[in-house]
Amino acid sequence: MGKSAAPAADAPPLWQFRIELAARDMAAIEALEQALEPQAVALLRFERAKGKRWRIEALFLGKPERRRLLSLLRSLGLETRAWQLERLPDRDWVAESQAKLPSLKVGRFFIHGSHHKGAVPRGKLALEIDAGIAFGTGRHQTTRGCLELIESLAATPPGRPLDLGCGTGILALAMARLWGVRVLAADNDPDAVKVTKENAARNGLKPLVRVLRSEGYEAALLKRAAPFDLIVANILARPLIEMAPDLARHLAPGGRAILSGLLIEQEGEVLAAHRALGLRCEARRHHGDWSALLLRKPKARRGVRKRRA
Repeated sequence: MGKSAAPAADAPPLWQFRIELAARDMAAIEALEQALEPQAVALLRFERAKGKRWRIEALFLGKPERRRLLSLLRSLGLETRAWQLERLPDRDWVAESQAKLPSLKVGRFFIHGSHHKGAVPRGKLALEIDAGIAFGTGRHQTTRGCLELIESLAATPPGRPLDLGCGTGILALAMARLWGVRVLAADNDPDAVKVTKENAARNGLKPLVRVLRSEGYEAALLKRAAPFDLIVANILARPLIEMAPDLARHLAPGGRAILSGLLIEQEGEVLAAHRALGLRCEARRHHGDWSALLLRKPKARRGVRKRRA
């Protein structure tokens, strides 16, 4: 899906989820968006009452389960808030929603949808990404933090980068565009794999971005490609912690990792899991309540011999 074409005649009907929340609930708003985006074909946030309130709208192909939505809202402390779920009439709602999304500048990156007809600002690296069924249009704070940390490494291009949990492939595309290097992108969601391939072709980066399906680091091709000089993983705090040993094994000595998808309050736990494996934090970016971390694995020590007992 990544394109803004109207649904086919036999496609599932579009359903809209809508909720309005106070600005003071920003942490819950951002967590809600993070949870909804992987399944939504479009996700929008509208400012209301001069910034005192925000309306969240998500479009789905087919009717989402009410009990799952309620469970999600309950987990975020939002179960008592008024929300709506309704079927929409047959119109190209995806294209209309995408057309409302403005272009976005993140450092040297200029991110825009296929509806953008203007020129790319001078000196910017363009990435065309439409809102779709895979996570990552550059508008979420976690993606922004990752893009900023990737750009901070502009002078030290990695020879072998990995985007784990690639979603739309925006971070893999950013690395390929910035450095002109071959990038491996992996996701456990077949829709994300498909969308990343489409986006790589659309951006003229197909020769540089190889995409595969993998549960974590388990794919044979991924294992053969290791060790990586840079691993970018914008997922969630718990998987980051659980996969920390795998990351350390697949990261080259002296290599770096960019981790996001975690709240600032979860930094300590994520850092502890990786520090226990020898990685150290070099930098971090905070946007809203979200954090992105830049870690580094120590370089291999040379000339050190084990002493015999």
